[in-house]
Amino acid sequence: MLRRIERLLVDLSIISVLGLGFLITATVILRAVFNSGVPDAIVMVSELMIAAVILPLAATTASRSHIVVEFVSNRMPPRVRDGLVVFGSVFGLLALAPLIWAGWREVVHTIESGGYFFGDLNLPKWPGRVIFLIGVSFCWLRLAIMVWHDVGALRRGEALAETGHGG
Repeated sequence: MLRRIERLLVDLSIISVLGLGFLITATVILRAVFNSGVPDAIVMVSELMIAAVILPLAATTASRSHIVVEFVSNRMPPRVRDGLVVFGSVFGLLALAPLIWAGWREVVHTIESGGYFFGDLNLPKWPGRVIFLIGVSFCWLRLAIMVWHDVGALRRGEALAETGHGG
């Protein structure tokens, strides 16, 4: 089930990138041809960027595709490397927890206050805040599942899986 949600989040991210491309292209063409533009294009681009970057985090985490520096750890024994992977995942859980808390507080505040961006369209602020919270929360959940499976594999003396899908 989590993989299906991750796939949906990646698909939404792809749609966001396509929307970004369309929006920026339309703005450039309108600016060049009609000396006009898409109203609140800057706000929409910034909100779409949140979706494009944050939504695929859980899938990136599951495939262990984050940027890593291995020139030192590759010289260590496999058990030490696996221990470092688990340590990094636990550290990631601890680092994401305050972001989730702050994201939750920001979502609640923005919805309660009815915050919006000043501009021609008066776009609400809550969608970007909710997208951020969803993306980071699913990344945290995937990381927690990976830690659970990785610690179990270490206890059994097994090597860690190439992906964090467990099993």
